[in-house]
Amino acid sequence: MKTVTKSLISLAVGFAVGAGAIGYVMQSTEVSDRSSGNTEKEPLYWVAPMDPNYRRDKPGKSPMGMDLIPYYGDDAEESSPGTVRIDPDVINNLGVTTATVTSSRLNLDIETVGYVQFDEDRVLTVSPRVEGWIENLFVKAVGNSVKAGQPLYSIYSPEMVNAQEELVLASQRGNQVLLDAAEERLRALQVSESEIKKLKETRKIQKTITVKAKQSGVLDRLTVREGAFVTPSMNLMTIAQLDKIWVIAEVFERQLNQVEVGNDVQMNLEYAPGKEWQGKVDYVYPSLNPKTRTGQVRIHFDNPDGFLKPGMFANLNIKAGLGDKNLIIPKEALIRMGGSNRVVLALGDGKFKSVNVDVGRLGSSRVEILSGLMAGDDIVTSAQFLIDSESSKSSDFKRMQHDTDADNESHGSMSSDAAAQAVWVEATVKNVMPQHSMVTLEHGEISEWDWPAMTMDFDVASDVELSQLSTGLSLHAEITQVGKQQYQLTSIHIPEQKQVTEQEHNHD
Repeated sequence: MKTVTKSLISLAVGFAVGAGAIGYVMQSTEVSDRSSGNTEKEPLYWVAPMDPNYRRDKPGKSPMGMDLIPYYGDDAEESSPGTVRIDPDVINNLGVTTATVTSSRLNLDIETVGYVQFDEDRVLTVSPRVEGWIENLFVKAVGNSVKAGQPLYSIYSPEMVNAQEELVLASQRGNQVLLDAAEERLRALQVSESEIKKLKETRKIQKTITVKAKQSGVLDRLTVREGAFVTPSMNLMTIAQLDKIWVIAEVFERQLNQVEVGNDVQMNLEYAPGKEWQGKVDYVYPSLNPKTRTGQVRIHFDNPDGFLKPGMFANLNIKAGLGDKNLIIPKEALIRMGGSNRVVLALGDGKFKSVNVDVGRLGSSRVEILSGLMAGDDIVTSAQFLIDSESSKSSDFKRMQHDTDADNESHGSMSSDAAAQAVWVEATVKNVMPQHSMVTLEHGEISEWDWPAMTMDFDVASDVELSQLSTGLSLHAEITQVGKQQYQLTSIHIPEQKQVTEQEHNHD
């Protein structure tokens, strides 16, 4: 028998065994012998070693071909798949903090942003009622302040002159019916009451008529200049008020159904520290933006000092009330990974376990949990991603070992948790990768490690001669566990008959 000396070189586990071995990487994941108390106690259920969510009510095989592990409840907590143990000083170095799951009502306040704009209900559009020419324009630029009763423009219009002549003629004849009709026509043409009264008294026709502002505000739009010919279809200018404004907020689709008309809203500006405005939701728009998946909410604010101006960017807190009573956890404790949501349970004595949860509504700082936890559970709120990476069997967790483990490895020795173990198994070489010092073996079942028969890659110890290995060669392989999740081909034995056949083949 040809034997090669073992080596302590670290080996990254292949894909197939990675899922199988990682369930035993921490102290508490190794299945220990049941005490006499547990042997008398009936298991609650059987669970797959690699998938804590795969449960059956009787013994059997997991989807990977491994024997299911009986679960006895709290007494068997340490053997529960996915449970990991971390040394206390490592917990302290990582800054692990925990919180308790509570049962309460979630504050549904929505933190969002919005933009200030004019209250469109208080925007006045100024258009002429007759054709004519602008003789004088009394407001010159957009943004100018305008007061109610202030002249806006004067217009010369032949139609306006004819209407004045009709009133003067009716007044001279003393025909009250014609006089009333002429007055109504002038009012329809936007002639003020003072101008009509003056015309009746003086009977002097004005060449131009001055149009005055009906409300105070600022000039938001101006599309005309002096001397321009205008028609009734033209929008000459727009006057908007600032004492009351709107803020249009963007709310995510998942939160939009929590917003109702009348909800109180607090608003602040980053560039106005210490100032806060109180408003109310005025309208929830019926459609969503298909690109951003947000809906718009209109909020009304008083602005007596005119500080808020259209276009300003604002931070908003919409008071959407409280939800139904449910399990609540801090938002930072939730791990959202694509289609799954997980939380890391703190089981005490340095033990942790990642569990799947069903998430309800999201608040600004807390989250509803519909299932997966119980009130009073302790959960991890910081450094949980590191712990979850091991508990969910998705990465190497060597960084969680005690510092002395790292010291021992740096001196070429292994910690007691990773004591070398070796098994012999019949195998067939499927591929040799000398450039990587690796080999692919199809090996039989390894009962000592609860491994089913499978094909996987192994690093090859430096003392094993790769030249002896070739595709299709059957041999006895010694597989050594040289550390947590680290396995290596450390020795081979090629049966004499097989060896001769291989030599003959090489000779030929």
